[in-house]
Amino acid sequence: MHNDSLKKKAFSSILWSAIDRFSSQGIAFIIGLILARILLPADYGLIGMLTIFIVLSQSLTDSGFSTALIQKKDTNNVDYSTIFYVNIFISLLVYIILFFSAKYISEFFGEPLLIDLTKVVGINVIINSLSIVQRAKLTRELEFKKQTKISVLSVIISGSVGVYLALNGYGVWALVYQTILRNVVSLVLFWTYSKWIPELLFSIKSLKSLFGFGSRILIWAVINSIFENIYFVVVGKYYSAQDLGYYTRAQQFKQLPASNITAILQRVTLPVFSQIQDDNIRLKIGYKKAIKLVAFIMFPLMTGLALIAKPLILTILTVKWLPAVALLQILSFEGILYPIHALNLNILNVKGYSNLFLRLDLIKKALIVVVIIVTISISIKAMVIGYLILSVISFFINTYYSKRFINYGAIEQIRDIAPYFFATAVMAILNLFILTLIDSYIYELIISIIFCGGFYFLIAYLFKFSELVELKSFFNNRKNSE
Repeated sequence: MHNDSLKKKAFSSILWSAIDRFSSQGIAFIIGLILARILLPADYGLIGMLTIFIVLSQSLTDSGFSTALIQKKDTNNVDYSTIFYVNIFISLLVYIILFFSAKYISEFFGEPLLIDLTKVVGINVIINSLSIVQRAKLTRELEFKKQTKISVLSVIISGSVGVYLALNGYGVWALVYQTILRNVVSLVLFWTYSKWIPELLFSIKSLKSLFGFGSRILIWAVINSIFENIYFVVVGKYYSAQDLGYYTRAQQFKQLPASNITAILQRVTLPVFSQIQDDNIRLKIGYKKAIKLVAFIMFPLMTGLALIAKPLILTILTVKWLPAVALLQILSFEGILYPIHALNLNILNVKGYSNLFLRLDLIKKALIVVVIIVTISISIKAMVIGYLILSVISFFINTYYSKRFINYGAIEQIRDIAPYFFATAVMAILNLFILTLIDSYIYELIISIIFCGGFYFLIAYLFKFSELVELKSFFNNRKNSE
């Protein structure tokens, strides 16, 4: 594919993927704020206790096959149909295990209600398995516009029902039924928009081929699911459901920008860069632009979130969520590097080195265990600070292979993102000074958002940041082509 054509396709895919994630997640976030004002922190804590089990179950169900389908150069209908039936079989097996483990999960956390919650929430594993192939097919074809429609519709419908149930006293079950309905609506729409229906085809050869790549992704996904959510388990076990609720809410605030931008990049860069996986020069150019774009967005966005954490939570969620403020501030800074980690790791998948991907991740997981052991007896805040420090260390670990495979290591990446760091630092210092002159949380929130956004874009304009110029050029070209 020609450079300009690939660039145009990548930008278009990023645009629609961003619209997908931020429209659907933005709506979900607003609905979540409404629910948080109605429900109690302990309700979110109960769901948080189940998070690791559900995420782990979904990783097992997928088994790395969706990534394998996207990465494979010559995927055909035999591959799709084979994986479809395998996913269903695994999901049923996983749900049976979840069902009979419900009692033990409940006893582990000391929460009797978790028995019923586990059995009902686990149904999502089966529902999601029915659309894994359709989702992978649309992603492979870069059909993010269709996925945007699916996400938005499912969020609006399920969110409306969730709020209705919360207002009518359903408590934690409002969150459970909302999630199930969202996945059901998504399932129906994925089948409708993908226009792909499984055939009565099954190939052991195809399964072995895809599993050869996917198995390494599966091992990583399982390990990653455990360690990405291990804090939910540790906080839920050693602290109260209410404390876990505060941590869960702080994570959700952080994840709206950090995790969504990461998901956008992973979803787009894997299929796009896989097309040029043998051209290291073009790969480096592509990743260089992606890293700079991420830094251009994430540094001011996440720093701004840390600055407005207190007025944001007190204004929107009320004082009952105040303990989540400090956690959100720390997690916001950790979130800055989140998509940069993903981009560096994605290089290994693009190049087909999923075994190295796994090995690299295992090193970082071992460090997480060390951090937890050191901080668990101190406080939740100490645990989160430890994770922030580990995130910085992980940057240097991740970039080792980036240097090895496409000659784009830590020093060069730091040099590329330095301008955005300094522009953000100036923005933050000036904003903190302005906040000392204001004594209203609402005014702090409004003025901070306006000042941070306006000042940063002024700096970007004056210093002619290439990302701002490219985004402006891209949108102008789209406007002229319509």
